[in-house]
Amino acid sequence: MRTLISSAFVSLDGVVEAPGGEPGYRNSGWTFKNIDFVPDAFEIKGREQKESTAILMGRVSYEAFSPVWPDMADFADYKEMPKYVVSTTLTEDDLVTNWGETSILRSVDEVAALKQTEGGPIIVHGSAALNQALSDAGLIDRYHLLVFPLLLGAGKRLFSATDKDTQKLQLVESQAYANGLQLNVFDVIH
Repeated sequence: MRTLISSAFVSLDGVVEAPGGEPGYRNSGWTFKNIDFVPDAFEIKGREQKESTAILMGRVSYEAFSPVWPDMADFADYKEMPKYVVSTTLTEDDLVTNWGETSILRSVDEVAALKQTEGGPIIVHGSAALNQALSDAGLIDRYHLLVFPLLLGAGKRLFSATDKDTQKLQLVESQAYANGLQLNVFDVIH
């Protein structure tokens, strides 16, 4: 079974919405506002590209990333990697042609089936609603969280407010940086 890793920039109060400046959110771009850049804090991002074998994202994140990431040197390792977009509305005609193989999955059940296939880790980028659905379905195996020392208040959250059984996590890696960022890597205990 393949490992499903959720990778997120998250505020201390759990917000993941528009970290890179995506329009429509009051605090858009919060990852680079009022935070000094410390390159070591982002080492995990390069490691994710080297260790992952596929990318999974929701429609909104796909529509934000697909016009930009294919031509960015920072994301070069992702270009030819298989991509899976979970959406009930996207069609093949909506997919970009310069970002390698991309498949549309229509449900969390199809993600569960993908996890059963041969291959290495699948990384989830962005995708707040998808992360919540995957977590609630017990499909996430690991979290890579870069926690920013910010309280954003309103905004899309990484974790749902669903009334569910406790999910136990085991901290397997952590690091604090001079700019207040914290890296926390958790395995989900299934």
